[in-house]
Amino acid sequence: MFAALAILSAAFYGAADFLGGLTSKRAETLAIVVLSQFTGLVLLAVMVPFLPAASFSRSDVWWGAAAGITGGSGVAILYYALSVGTMAVVAPVTSVCAVVIPVCAAFLLGERPGPLTITGIVVAIVAIMLLSRSESAGDDRAPHRSGLGLALAAGVLIGLFFLCLARTGRDAGLWPLLFARLVSVPLFGIIAVIGRRSFSMARSVALTAAGGGTLDMLANLLYLIATRVGPLSVVVTLASLYPASTVMLARVTLGERLTTTQSIGVVCAFAAVVLIVGSTS
Repeated sequence: MFAALAILSAAFYGAADFLGGLTSKRAETLAIVVLSQFTGLVLLAVMVPFLPAASFSRSDVWWGAAAGITGGSGVAILYYALSVGTMAVVAPVTSVCAVVIPVCAAFLLGERPGPLTITGIVVAIVAIMLLSRSESAGDDRAPHRSGLGLALAAGVLIGLFFLCLARTGRDAGLWPLLFARLVSVPLFGIIAVIGRRSFSMARSVALTAAGGGTLDMLANLLYLIATRVGPLSVVVTLASLYPASTVMLARVTLGERLTTTQSIGVVCAFAAVVLIVGSTS
């Protein structure tokens, strides 16, 4: 049950990222983030009164707030990276980092990775190296074009977001997600205003961004429910398979092409996720 929820959340995360990256090409990234996050907040606020009663502690509030900051920042960077880079490169790199972060946290807390996990991390490093290469070895602008550095930063923040949500209590229900959005929406709204970012966008772009925000919130809901009924390590890694839908959508709708080396890198990135999933099963 929890595996199906986690995989479904991955599909929704990937679709939301695709829509976020697509709309960020046509409007200010911060404006897209604010709109998509606000859409998720409204959806959640409408749902909460109809859900079973839940009790939350002070720590749930703080972990939820931390999830709002890390998740919102990760999404903002990811959307920008997807808009300026190659989606089929950005998405897998972000996913690998989002998986490795929880594994490293577990290691620091006393767990010791098994052979498959270590192999997965090594493969992940190889994937990042391959994905950062361009058609011409002498082209120093390739990492910027592919959005590699931004993808790494987004992956770290999204990994922290997964950890923060997972640290909330089982009895907290969906309140941590609500706290997360109550922090992220005003935060990025203020940043956009201070930075004098334009909120102007075409109606079609706004609707697409809102659709992405809805999918993102649904993915968060499925992920949180999955962590309540299944092992965190397995749920996180399965949820991190989201680049599959992002890459497929980019391939089908945008016709994105990769070099042979980068294609191998994408395969290695997915292989790294699978290895880490296998090690935690």
